[in-house]
Amino acid sequence: MPTTPDLQAPRLHADEGVGELVHRAVADARALAGAEVELYKAKFGDKLTAWKSAAVFFVAAVVLVLAAVIALLVGLIFTLAPLVGPGGATAIVIVATLLIAAVLAFVGKGKLK
Repeated sequence: MPTTPDLQAPRLHADEGVGELVHRAVADARALAGAEVELYKAKFGDKLTAWKSAAVFFVAAVVLVLAAVIALLVGLIFTLAPLVGPGGATAIVIVATLLIAAVLAFVGKGKLK
């Protein structure tokens, strides 16, 4: 936890000159700026921690989705194998998957323009 600077009430003395007052004002401004920097560091640190935690869950979700897609493709090969043989089924699934990937890539490229 960031430490807060020791802000004191102004000490007014009759014999203080303008130079001393300016010096104290500059010191107080530096202390305030330092406190603001520490505050923003703390806020950013909390958000960064939250983003890291969320990223872990997103990565886990993507891994599970990829596993489900692989299982679906293997299931399609097994389903088609009795009809066209294992090699034909594999070829059909690979070609269909690559066609879908190409369409998605062209749609994505179109979105960039």
